[in-house]
Amino acid sequence: MKPYANFFKPLIDFVGALAIVSVLLPVYLIFYILVRATMGFPVFFTQERPGKGEKIFKIYKFRSMVDARDADGNLLPDNQRLTPLGIFMRKTSIDEIPQFFNVLKGDMSFIGPRPLLPRYLPYYTEREKLRHKVRPGLTGLAQIRGRNNLSWDEKLEYDAQYVENLSFLLDAKIALQTVIKVLKGSGVKIQTQDPFLDEERKNRGANKASLE
Repeated sequence: MKPYANFFKPLIDFVGALAIVSVLLPVYLIFYILVRATMGFPVFFTQERPGKGEKIFKIYKFRSMVDARDADGNLLPDNQRLTPLGIFMRKTSIDEIPQFFNVLKGDMSFIGPRPLLPRYLPYYTEREKLRHKVRPGLTGLAQIRGRNNLSWDEKLEYDAQYVENLSFLLDAKIALQTVIKVLKGSGVKIQTQDPFLDEERKNRGANKASLE
């Protein structure tokens, strides 16, 4: 694992991201204009995520929701703020393509566990913490095994299995199956908000305590 993970994988990531960013420049420009015209500024959504070694970095996405608020100034629910363009970008994963710049910067890899929220860090089991031994990815083993249809426990278990079995052949398999799934639109469930891992595990702990 080490020669591939420590040298060849980062090299493939940099060269591949540089090539893809160059080719996709017209696509970036088109969607920059579309997002700007339909949703205004900012065009990009940024959010802090923990990467390898739990080092915090900013992830980039095309913005997919407007900042509509109620009479009291509170943001409306996500499903009321997601635009038709945003739905299309999420279904086709176009909202994710700015993350090729994260790969180019070395924050992320093409393949690896998806970067999650910093607030989840205290809620991982020791096994689940394996996900932070590698750089997070644009896609990973959990994504080809079910993507949004998996439970948190299943997703995090697949992340641990990926780290344990990291190899060029596994990365190639994940990349190929990701392309197939994106083209087919399979395993993709357009939803505005996943259940929060920390809240789910707090509730699980509270329920367990109440039964004891």
